[in-house]
Amino acid sequence: MHLTAEPLDLDALLAETEDETCGALVAFGGTVRLANAGKTVASMDYSAYGPLAARTMADIEAETLEAFDIRHCRMVHRTGRLVLGEVSVYIVVRGVHRAPAFAAAEHALEELKARVAVWKNETYSDGSQAYLEGTELARPERSRN
Repeated sequence: MHLTAEPLDLDALLAETEDETCGALVAFGGTVRLANAGKTVASMDYSAYGPLAARTMADIEAETLEAFDIRHCRMVHRTGRLVLGEVSVYIVVRGVHRAPAFAAAEHALEELKARVAVWKNETYSDGSQAYLEGTELARPERSRN
């Protein structure tokens, strides 16, 4: 499962990736923060087209495993309305050594932000709302035959 409307469960991801051969565990959690662009945030609504987002997240996990000397890479993103402090995303990486595990976790997060279409609509304390501007989705390279 890569997307869920339920609260995220870090313990489940840790259990899923448990591996006694790994000496490194990197877990990243992103939360809804109090302020953005000078406004006080009351809540954040996350939405996505599930099948496409899940497939892209699985691709990123596989690519990260291939590119770094790690054993496990898992990510999950929350959808729906979240309030301050709630976790919107977890990324868990396990590897034999810490340096590749840290690098892999950062890579997975940056790829998720660049390639997974998750829309974020902030609601501010004054009642106004705004969709956050994201990054342009990465486009696949086309062969020049």
